[in-house]
Amino acid sequence: MFRVTALLISLAAAGAALAGPAPEKGATVAFLGIHLINTSPLPLRPEETARKAMLEEQVRARFAEEGLELVDLAPVAEELDRVANPANCYGCDVRMARKLGADYVAVGEVQKVSELILSMNLVLRETGEGRMVRGRSVDIRSNTDNSWSRGIRYILNTEIFKE
Repeated sequence: MFRVTALLISLAAAGAALAGPAPEKGATVAFLGIHLINTSPLPLRPEETARKAMLEEQVRARFAEEGLELVDLAPVAEELDRVANPANCYGCDVRMARKLGADYVAVGEVQKVSELILSMNLVLRETGEGRMVRGRSVDIRSNTDNSWSRGIRYILNTEIFKE
């Protein structure tokens, strides 16, 4: 729960930075995926792992739809495999994106708080200074394909690609 609270404080403190312009068409993005965090007393289920993959595909598809180019992660694959959580790695996400020559890095998390309460976030940083340009965290109440999908669409529509 502390991670989500820290992220929310960080998002609130970023204020004006989050109102920055959306990435322009043709910009390159290193999407490092979505990490699952389980702080519930119940283990992660196979359908939750499948939902993580579903969200990652939705993010990739939306980035492509917006005219952004996703860079190949193969050159940093070994490094990425060694990182427990690229959304919480003291800037390793930005460093990997720089190695790939990307303009931006995007990374997300889904925290399972309980069987019915989940928190989801997605952050977009520019790779020059590592500054967060867009990001949002939402809580969802329901552990279904539909609720997860609605949560990520909300983040994409209301923050990452808002006008």
